[in-house]
Amino acid sequence: MNAQTERVEGAGQDAIDTARIAGLILAGGRGSRMGDVDKGCVLLRGRPMVEHVAARFAPQVGALLISANRNQERYAEYGKVVADDPAHGEWQGPLAGLASGLVASRCPWMATTACDVPFLPQDMVARLRQALRLHGPGARLAVACSGGRRQPVCMLLSRELLPDLLRYLAEGGRKVDTWQSRVGCVEVPFDDQPDAFMNVNTAGELADADRAGS
Repeated sequence: MNAQTERVEGAGQDAIDTARIAGLILAGGRGSRMGDVDKGCVLLRGRPMVEHVAARFAPQVGALLISANRNQERYAEYGKVVADDPAHGEWQGPLAGLASGLVASRCPWMATTACDVPFLPQDMVARLRQALRLHGPGARLAVACSGGRRQPVCMLLSRELLPDLLRYLAEGGRKVDTWQSRVGCVEVPFDDQPDAFMNVNTAGELADADRAGS
């Protein structure tokens, strides 16, 4: 799979078109529950897990970025690679990756997902985008929910939130859902796709994913 070329688009919230949305796959975690492996590179059905995610995610956005702190040459096959800012420290979690992605992207909107959600909904970004439109111009962040719980790293947000995110990180904040509540978020249910957010954190869950339908 060839890397996509990032498109430069103007700012504004009156339209959230696909070309104005950068997609960020968060693959910069430690993978401690799987023996400190790079989960995006773990094989699922003979393909790196990130490849499964990219295949579903890339058609939903105008450009694809990968937040990665290891194996960056491998991830470059799928999109523009960005690493965490050293100022945030080592292994500081998905918000540090999000901040680096927002700095690197010139798109006014960003959709995010993780490298370990191989059955990501193929309509996720469209539904998050529609929810923001329905809530009006003041809505700047939508997050997917399943089973009454947020899927916090599966979101669509305005780049205008970057200054607040940087302040939150500088204050020592790291929890994704806490920051989302701080800036105000629209929760979007995906209860019609209960298995779409299957998260692969352990060897057992990897085996479950291998047996699961796509």
